[in-house]
Amino acid sequence: MAGKVEARKAALREKLVEAAEIRIARDGAGALRARDLAQDAGCALGAIYTAYDDLNAIIMAVNGRTFRKLGVAVRASVAEADSEPPTRRLILMSNAYLHFADANTNLWRALFDLQMQSGGAVPDWYMAALEDLFANIAQPVSELFPDKGAEDAGLMVRALFSSVHGIVLLGLERRISGVPPEQIERMIAQVLNQIGQPSEK
Repeated sequence: MAGKVEARKAALREKLVEAAEIRIARDGAGALRARDLAQDAGCALGAIYTAYDDLNAIIMAVNGRTFRKLGVAVRASVAEADSEPPTRRLILMSNAYLHFADANTNLWRALFDLQMQSGGAVPDWYMAALEDLFANIAQPVSELFPDKGAEDAGLMVRALFSSVHGIVLLGLERRISGVPPEQIERMIAQVLNQIGQPSEK
């Protein structure tokens, strides 16, 4: 009996995440409402809270799926680029990041807009997903800066990610950046080429 209960709970969790993913992609995480989600998943309102603690937990589960899809897109961008210089590989990955964000803007925004409860720890799997994304950047960074220790190299990875993320974020907010979409890739390349220049002369 316990096995059937757990199976039903797992099926409900999957339905809720799938329904939430559709709504977040369309309307953004801020528009997610429990009553709408229950209707989409075909369950009672109270059933949501037997499957997840709150809506934040459901958004986190959606984010986990988004992180995996983003990782696939980034890795695919350099799958056949082993012979390319490290700066070129960083540019390819950055462009893949930009295109993913542009094509999945609301889901991408939800990765970074989620409000954590005060004092609440970020789940281990969530941090692991982010670290997996950073790992793609780490290899070309180690080639560009072979003399950096592990701590400094880790900071450089995060600095590069933050730089590209900022360009993409402001680029997608066209009213703020004033950068036409077709020039965002060029802007990313300018920044990364300057970073890689000293080691690739």
